[in-house]
Amino acid sequence: MSWLKMAAIGMDVSIVDETHDVCGLAVQGPTAFSVIKAMGFDGIEDLRPFGLTNFDFAGSDLMISRTGFTGDLGYELWITPDKAIDLWDALFDAGKLYGIRAIGTDALEHSRIEAGFIAPFVDFLPADITVRSGRSRSPLELGLEWLVDFKKPNFNGRRALAEEKRNGSTWQLVKLDIEGNKPADHSYIYADAKGRKNVGFVTSAVWSPICKQNIALGTVRAPNGKPGDKLFVEIYYQREMHWSRAMAEATVVDKPFWDPPRKRATPPGPY
Repeated sequence: MSWLKMAAIGMDVSIVDETHDVCGLAVQGPTAFSVIKAMGFDGIEDLRPFGLTNFDFAGSDLMISRTGFTGDLGYELWITPDKAIDLWDALFDAGKLYGIRAIGTDALEHSRIEAGFIAPFVDFLPADITVRSGRSRSPLELGLEWLVDFKKPNFNGRRALAEEKRNGSTWQLVKLDIEGNKPADHSYIYADAKGRKNVGFVTSAVWSPICKQNIALGTVRAPNGKPGDKLFVEIYYQREMHWSRAMAEATVVDKPFWDPPRKRATPPGPY
């Protein structure tokens, strides 16, 4: 909010914080469409990824977006706080036959890593809160160049990003397929199996139950990190109060670990 207000100085614009005026509920997974369709929201089958549509729910406006942070088929439901509990109850009534369940942040964390989604304050620090030089990451270093429009004549940071594009980035975000089943949380990444050349570090890691893989997201120094590159991660793990160390081989991959076609299909079809 403070950054938006600073960026708006000199502009004819009003900024209003509506955080507490809206309740959001995420419905994610293979049966998400079927559950919402069972609630009687006709036409939801025509909603495309990142699309928005509105329905009446108990006399209030319900906005449904085909979005989410799990990398699977999913929707997010937005309504006024006074109707949130009614919406929750209606959703779970419609989802009984589909095995609907509430999940917590640990499950969400698993899902977003499997999808290759990056999280602020975990996989990178926003530039406006970093204190030490070199700790922030640019969109190019985070694999978000597709969000930068260099055809646009002017925007904040354009000159620096154009120079980085010409000369190459210092860091690179990578997806890692790691041998073994010990998650590489907070591990260093090396270019050699003996750990003589440190080239980066893991930012998010998990043993994926759906992919049956030991996966991670990390940051490495260029030119390391090209798809197919073999790197090594230093993993420390504890079993029965005993700590062990392992150097595990990690392969850089260029696609999400979990990317089901249903998340893009329109209509999604019954599941």
